[in-house]
Amino acid sequence: MQDNDAFVREVHDKGLAYDLPTMTRRRMLTAAGGALALAGGSMITGTAGPAAAACAAEVDSETAGPYPADGSNGPNVRVLSGIVRSDIRPSFGTSTTVAPGVPLQFSLTVLNAACAPTAGAAIYAWHCDRAGRYSLYTSGVTNQNYLRGIQVTNSSGTVTFTSIFPGCYAGRWPHIHFEVYASLAAATSGSGPIRKTSQIALPEAVSRTVYSSATGYAQSVTNLSRITLARDMVFGDDLAATQMAAVSGSVSSGYVASLTITV
Repeated sequence: MQDNDAFVREVHDKGLAYDLPTMTRRRMLTAAGGALALAGGSMITGTAGPAAAACAAEVDSETAGPYPADGSNGPNVRVLSGIVRSDIRPSFGTSTTVAPGVPLQFSLTVLNAACAPTAGAAIYAWHCDRAGRYSLYTSGVTNQNYLRGIQVTNSSGTVTFTSIFPGCYAGRWPHIHFEVYASLAAATSGSGPIRKTSQIALPEAVSRTVYSSATGYAQSVTNLSRITLARDMVFGDDLAATQMAAVSGSVSSGYVASLTITV
């Protein structure tokens, strides 16, 4: 995708002045004392969650990229009727186009600093289609808003989206973007605030299987062969230590991905 390729080249060329405000804050967060608890809104914390080791490290903060559609760079899909949904494959509103691709159901579980599930938080998730295009931004899909949605975490701190396996565009490892908000009201308003911006990394073996076996992912085979996790501009500094999803399934039956994060 030329649009996405151009952004990747632009990011690499802008240097430290651009990287500091937009790329990972993980080292600053670590120095500041570790995990931050969500505050405000209608946030409710549940009972004790998994072992402390599973939530010791706060999920890394990352850039939202150039195509968030959260009002920070062009359109704001968060304020539109229809954005709160679990199945993000179709566009909504004036278009009902469904993004084609290998089925992927992905879940995100949010824990607080005490390792307890965070109920009532809102997650806005978005990712590219199988051709590496982002709805609302990339040429050919600017009139679509598919592969974007908001959900509220349940009593276990979990949201689950029904989607497709995203493609791999030039210069980036396969990934899914997300933002965490304190409440649904915060997520669907124009002001937020955003409590965490990060990305989910998808495993190499699964990605290679999807791209080499499924229709519509041909360019992703080439793009993935030219990038490694270590050279990715987002995940490269620690190999997605807090962001790598666990994925199971098959091309024929679809995949299930899950990630537990501390915010």
